[in-house]
Amino acid sequence: MEKHINVIGAGLAGSEVAYQIAKQKINVKLYEMKPTKYSPAHSNPNFAEIVCSNSLKSNLLTNACGLLKEELRRLDSLLIKTADETSVPAGQALAVDRDIFAKKVTEEIRKNEYIDVIECNVGEDVRVKDLIKNNITIICTGPLTSDELAKEIQEITGQNKLYFYDAVAPIVLKDSIDFDIAFYGDRYVQEKKKDETIEQWKQRINNCSENSYINLPFSKQEYEDFCKELIDAEVVTLHDFEKREIFEGCMPIEIMAKRGIDTLRFGPLKPVGFDDPRTGKRPYAVVQLRQDNKKASLYNLVGFQTNLKFGEQKRVFSMIPGLKNAEFVKYGVMHRNTYLNSPKLLDETYRFRNNHNLYFAGQITGVEGYVESISSGMVAGLNAIEQFKNGENCRKIIFSENTVIGALAKYISTDSDNFAPMNANFGILPELEGKRIKDKKERYMKLAQRSLQEF
Repeated sequence: MEKHINVIGAGLAGSEVAYQIAKQKINVKLYEMKPTKYSPAHSNPNFAEIVCSNSLKSNLLTNACGLLKEELRRLDSLLIKTADETSVPAGQALAVDRDIFAKKVTEEIRKNEYIDVIECNVGEDVRVKDLIKNNITIICTGPLTSDELAKEIQEITGQNKLYFYDAVAPIVLKDSIDFDIAFYGDRYVQEKKKDETIEQWKQRINNCSENSYINLPFSKQEYEDFCKELIDAEVVTLHDFEKREIFEGCMPIEIMAKRGIDTLRFGPLKPVGFDDPRTGKRPYAVVQLRQDNKKASLYNLVGFQTNLKFGEQKRVFSMIPGLKNAEFVKYGVMHRNTYLNSPKLLDETYRFRNNHNLYFAGQITGVEGYVESISSGMVAGLNAIEQFKNGENCRKIIFSENTVIGALAKYISTDSDNFAPMNANFGILPELEGKRIKDKKERYMKLAQRSLQEF
């Protein structure tokens, strides 16, 4: 039997995977359901179709996604090379003519003698279980995975390991929170006890663990101003196929706010159990921030799942006391998004822990964004090549967590009780050694230089 590697899906990740494998003169069977079948958001028969914004974000090294693109350029990424060739004016961002981009990627894949394109719907026309019996297989799919393939992935990975929509709150860098306003503490622990003096209470609060929530207190006026802007803010328009799934799961914070001025104060912003250490009194309302990663560099806004446009989230949520200058590394989203509970299932090479013939790549792994999907495909592809050449117990190609490629791979494979998809950001990289650099651009440039030195 001819030995080859199977790649399921010819999106951004799958096209990168197929190219990298074929470059090593290894035969690839590339399975793609288009043009036989389309997802609700796809319409172009070509591979690597970009369905939302045509921007691949910033090219600057002081932007994590810009650094990630430079790392991929140094690894001879077909997709980034093609994006550079088909770019359109977009200031400091890399934006592409999406039709020409997809056409060029498709031509490159189809003309390659080592790539055999098979047009079928995996999960219906052919089964993943059959593909992985004798050959390494990489499933490269994303938010709109077909029902048939999703069902089979669920069978392979186990129940409750595959999610079908995102309802994720915004995430901010801890270093950008104003701690002249914010304070650590847990509900009721933060409240002054009757038998405590003011001095004893303040001492206890000062000793609160930094593993506690970060709390942001509102005055009455601040709260009412915030609610007004929240209610009036612009929201994204959901596709029909997204509306049912999302609203059964949870309620957007702007919808809650529209139900009455006090709804949030008796919901996610309730101040019960807190006293503000600055005043000794209970705040009018409190926003809680919960630690989002083990390094405690990222915190999410508890209960702030939202359909607000990203620009509106920045504007309105910056009105929260303590977040005036907050840096949002991820905005809240509520949309259809099929993704794995990757920390339980995948290692840093994107290989399935329970079957070494199976890898995953693309947004199904929990990376979020075009370039991030390409990155996952690069790592999975390089490791599949290594395994194909040298066997199941070969060395793993693991990128340093000081690189964005490596930090993303580490993020999706590190145990977490609150795993949610993540885009490239400097908050997932280890901090620089030595004295902290206050200037953000200077600090980010140092992080970029460290990454590229390791490459």
